[in-house]
Amino acid sequence: MQRIAESELILNNRGAVYHLDLRPEELANTIITVGDPDRVKAVSKHFSSIESKSQHREFITHTGYLGKKRITVLSTGIGTDNIDIVINELDALVNIDFESRQLKKNLQSLDIIRVGTSGSLQADVPVDSFVTSTLGLGIDNLLNFYRLEQNDEEEQLLQSFVTYTQLHNNIAYPYIAGAGASLIKHFVKDFHHGITVTCPGFYGPQGRVLRLGIKNPDLIDRLTQFRFGRHRITNFEMETAAIYGLGRLLGHHCVSLSAIVANRVEKKFSSDGAKLVESLITKTLTIISEQD
Repeated sequence: MQRIAESELILNNRGAVYHLDLRPEELANTIITVGDPDRVKAVSKHFSSIESKSQHREFITHTGYLGKKRITVLSTGIGTDNIDIVINELDALVNIDFESRQLKKNLQSLDIIRVGTSGSLQADVPVDSFVTSTLGLGIDNLLNFYRLEQNDEEEQLLQSFVTYTQLHNNIAYPYIAGAGASLIKHFVKDFHHGITVTCPGFYGPQGRVLRLGIKNPDLIDRLTQFRFGRHRITNFEMETAAIYGLGRLLGHHCVSLSAIVANRVEKKFSSDGAKLVESLITKTLTIISEQD
């Protein structure tokens, strides 16, 4: 079995993976990811106990127990470039032997649950509601660096999407991946469901205009109006498709949950985003704690 070189998997002086500053024993099998580093403590304050904390750059991690359930909550920062780091290093923690620098014979699957904020693209997905992403559709380019294979339905959906939006004329070809079936089934009641588009930025890539003109002024309308069979786009943000795509490739179970703080069709914004996110956190933890 081939040894992974020091330049490819970087470990620090305490034997922890470099960016996350975590050792294998400091990671639970159930992981909540949040974008905002300050949101880590907003999750872990609900834990019965905290056994370890670490921080390196924007990556803050608390691992502890919610009753008998061991959980890790980890901040990713914003964007798919950070997700590339986070998912690869989480996988390394459970599937690479740090001593031998070789893949383990028996690979492990993690449950990864994103709890974040998002903007709605449908009038009937209002501000202050929750969305579970059935599919993540990336217009950010990250998964084009990997060998992500699409099934026939996904290929047809993508072809329909690029034909309708014409985004591929200006950006990299989109990709798509689905939520983990073993997780999404728990996040149905009180959640809207649909495709989440993952963008490589907050302003121009999401159709916002401040001082700069944008190449796709009809982006919001195109995303809102797109349909493919039973599928429609409910919302967009900056991480979901990368989590789903890398999770699929590495064999992990992923689901993305979003608190809708803005509705881009109705041009409304939540009056109390912090309260909304807290509500999603407590709902998510309740659901997680009820699973074996």
